[in-house]
Amino acid sequence: MTTPPTPSRAVSVPGLAEELRISIARLSRRLRTLRPATEGDRGGRGPLTLTQFAALAAIERHGSMTPRELADHEKVQPPSMTRVIAYLEEEGLVARSPHPTDGRQVVLNATEAGTALLADERRRKEAWLARRLGELTDDEREILRRAAPIIDRLSRS
Repeated sequence: MTTPPTPSRAVSVPGLAEELRISIARLSRRLRTLRPATEGDRGGRGPLTLTQFAALAAIERHGSMTPRELADHEKVQPPSMTRVIAYLEEEGLVARSPHPTDGRQVVLNATEAGTALLADERRRKEAWLARRLGELTDDEREILRRAAPIIDRLSRS
């Protein structure tokens, strides 16, 4: 069990940075453990890697993207993204189509199977998190509700 931070440590920026880093990393790691051991709908193959999952989620969230836009968005080198895209395409989770204005390029879109996989993953994680939030007090949930947009802003900087 973790000892609550002392008031002086929680007030300092370095202390808060440490507490948030540890807590967010722990929560993120816990959410990752909720991934299924195998994906039966994908022929018994293992779950997507975090990079593959993030790429699929970015395509689904942002709509059509070129491979280069996806690599830039995910901050990986284009050759690495090429391998990720090839795997997602092989699994039937993304599809390529001609770029609407540049015949030299293609755009990527999530397939129905890719969208369904993401929805299932989100449902599983949100159900777990909702159960944990239900164990908190009303005041604790209100604090987290107010903190969520701030944490989101930090994650985008």
